[in-house]
Amino acid sequence: MSNQPPFLNPRVPGVRQFYPLNEPAIGSAYPKEVSPKNKTIPPLFQPITIRGETFKNRIFVAAMCQYSSDNGHATDWHLVHIGSFATRGAGAICMEATAVVPEGRISPEDAGLWTDTQIPQLKRIVEFVHTQGAKIGIQLAHAGRKASTLAPWLRGNLARTTNAGRDVAYEDENGWPEDVWGPSAISFAPGYPMPKELTEEKMDYVEKAFIDSVERCKQIGCTSKLIHAAHGYLLSEFLSPLSNKRTDKWGGQSLENRMRYPLRVIKSIREAWADKPLFVRFNAVEWAEGPEKEGDEWKQWGIEQSSIFTGELIKLGVDLIDVSSGGNWGAQKIPVVPGYQVPFAARLKKDHPSLTVGAVGLITDPKQANSIIEEGKADVVFLARELLRRIDFPLIAAYELGVAVKPANQEVKESWIYR
Repeated sequence: MSNQPPFLNPRVPGVRQFYPLNEPAIGSAYPKEVSPKNKTIPPLFQPITIRGETFKNRIFVAAMCQYSSDNGHATDWHLVHIGSFATRGAGAICMEATAVVPEGRISPEDAGLWTDTQIPQLKRIVEFVHTQGAKIGIQLAHAGRKASTLAPWLRGNLARTTNAGRDVAYEDENGWPEDVWGPSAISFAPGYPMPKELTEEKMDYVEKAFIDSVERCKQIGCTSKLIHAAHGYLLSEFLSPLSNKRTDKWGGQSLENRMRYPLRVIKSIREAWADKPLFVRFNAVEWAEGPEKEGDEWKQWGIEQSSIFTGELIKLGVDLIDVSSGGNWGAQKIPVVPGYQVPFAARLKKDHPSLTVGAVGLITDPKQANSIIEEGKADVVFLARELLRRIDFPLIAAYELGVAVKPANQEVKESWIYR
């Protein structure tokens, strides 16, 4: 430990290693008394407080699967991957889809939080992120019928070398294709495992696993929690009439039935995660061909059902919705253009103005990101691919928007963004 006097280089208090203290936090706009150019702060860099937690800016890192865990355990890859966002000024970071049970992973290399041995490495990552002044949460998930699949780059290699084009990971590839579950016995697409229909006993088991993972998150020290109910994974499978054909109280044509299990799980999580921000990510639409509804029959999940679902989430005390789309219908046709999912966030914000709403989907330009918030379409923006391309996006955005923000102490000398 250094004997250097604290007034020369103050350290982050209460942590086991020395980190220079950043004041204000990296990515925070300087007060106008420090930087006269900050008389007016663009919305993207205005702090936001959610259930008592203040986030320094509105640039949130979306969950990005890395397919790099060791039997569900995070590695130093995750420390570097996640830690880099914290040192570059993101307001909040959401760790990748983290399975609550082993068979709920997307791939054999997915992250997990079903056992206490997975806590220490995640705790190390969370501690580091907090030392850099960012908030961090974990996206709890169950892959449902899309479980036991190969990592994306393996699928591509198979298609190129064997024309196999398969997605399923077999037993000798550390997969579990005979232990895949969904609301109904309907495969996502050719080449995917055929799921078994969840029994009520299995539904209870999965719900308890979510709660057990929440308790581990408390030990890890997460700031927030994101529940994955999007992209064709288990909870979104229950919501959709395309994947949920049950004839009991948990599915079928009845929207109330299809929402019942996801809402039950989220309610239990809200009760367990009582005093911290709770986010829910879900699909606004499915991008299947045809209408959302014909007469009295729901044909696919869409924006009208999403608005109803959002209202129910508000009743449960959910603090933020992360509005995504797609991933539940193998033949989906998505018109990918800049900001293609933002209108869905804007619609749900209009329907439920009191709720904090996050927009995502090909948000790549600082002015675009700022305008989404400025125009009231959403309260925060979630970025993923653009942050992989430009990890300094928060600093770049500040420069382009004309606001002075705090870079990391270690980068002040070299930084072109300073007061």
